[in-house]
Amino acid sequence: MRLPATLTLIIGICVALSSSDVLGQEWTRFRGPNGTGESEAKNLPATWSASDYNWKIELPGIGHSSPAIWKDRLFLMSAHPDKATRYILCYAVADGRKLWQKDYETLPHHLHARSSYASCSPTVDADQVYFAWSDPEHTWLKAFGHDGAERWSVDFGPWVSQHGFGSSPMVFGDLVVLNCSQEPSKLKDSPDPKESFVVGVDRKTGEIRWKTPRRTDTTSYSVPCMRRRADGKDEIILCTTAEGFFGLDPKTGTENWSAKVFDKRTVSSPFMVGDLLFGTTGSGGGGNYVVALKPEGATPEVVYEVRKEAPYVPAPVARGELVFLFSDKGIVTCIDAKTGNQHWQKRINAAFSGSPVRGGDKLYSITEDGDVVVIAADKEFKELGRNALGEPSRSTPAISGGRLYFRTYSHLFSIGRDAS
Repeated sequence: MRLPATLTLIIGICVALSSSDVLGQEWTRFRGPNGTGESEAKNLPATWSASDYNWKIELPGIGHSSPAIWKDRLFLMSAHPDKATRYILCYAVADGRKLWQKDYETLPHHLHARSSYASCSPTVDADQVYFAWSDPEHTWLKAFGHDGAERWSVDFGPWVSQHGFGSSPMVFGDLVVLNCSQEPSKLKDSPDPKESFVVGVDRKTGEIRWKTPRRTDTTSYSVPCMRRRADGKDEIILCTTAEGFFGLDPKTGTENWSAKVFDKRTVSSPFMVGDLLFGTTGSGGGGNYVVALKPEGATPEVVYEVRKEAPYVPAPVARGELVFLFSDKGIVTCIDAKTGNQHWQKRINAAFSGSPVRGGDKLYSITEDGDVVVIAADKEFKELGRNALGEPSRSTPAISGGRLYFRTYSHLFSIGRDAS
């Protein structure tokens, strides 16, 4: 059937607008699209000088939170390093101008030396932006309008962890999903150990739709991703030490399957390349390894492991059939996604706490000293540039609208030209 010309034009305009809007919203959560850390942005710079920045701003407090971006607004968390006041921040993408700030007084508590009171990244959709943080008495998930008005707030109760809170929320459909993995209480007068759980909250109202208990072991900081199963259904994917990889039904929170493949803490977030799930485990004392898991079939299958110079905290990133592993101690490895066979491995004299991201044919990762290392996303190793930000960093870069965003402890940088 031939559509009338007017109707054809209207449909074409709607499709164009829809496509443009989707393409413009490429970094709405920690590590961008579905947590992959990937962008197809072209012509991003490999080297630059201070005069090349679109803008550089000083943030209130310090933190390791990474930006989430929606159209002309960038959202970020920071915190006072001593008082633990949380700063919820919104900036204009065009010029770095602060649009609004919300301050929340919280209880100071012990943190790992590499952590901060603002280590959680926000997630954003067309209507709202969502932030999570905790102290020993509260675990908050809050929603704000893009104008800064608080829409709803949920308190999941006390938090127990020797390192502090660090898991970021994820939006899927009408849900905000948060991994609330914690440790058994060590307080003598404490009641039964606190329950670890994954929770799905109605993104419009804050109502808890489901809350799935998890075993309490070592704290996991894994941020969820989504997987489309062979039967066409979606499921939420997460990693913890106790359950390993596991998949949850997003409608009910019911566990579909689990594969207990980790023997140490899980800090990095899972992601998929083809039909394989990737996750890492490790400790400050070593023993790190990467697991590539095939989740389909009667029993999930470990296809291979990478144990030589594997990352613990930084999550891997991919380009097609290539997977790039940035170890905490500065050794970068390129493997074949399907087989795990190594293409190259290089020591680049740096240490990493944030995760790498890919912009087109380039990999970007910020060293702990605050240098942006740029490496070709290719089968052959080539370091393309090393750019000093001038301050230490434990954050993951963001890419949106043809621009790169880098966060150090107390500054935020924008570089690159708009996609238009």
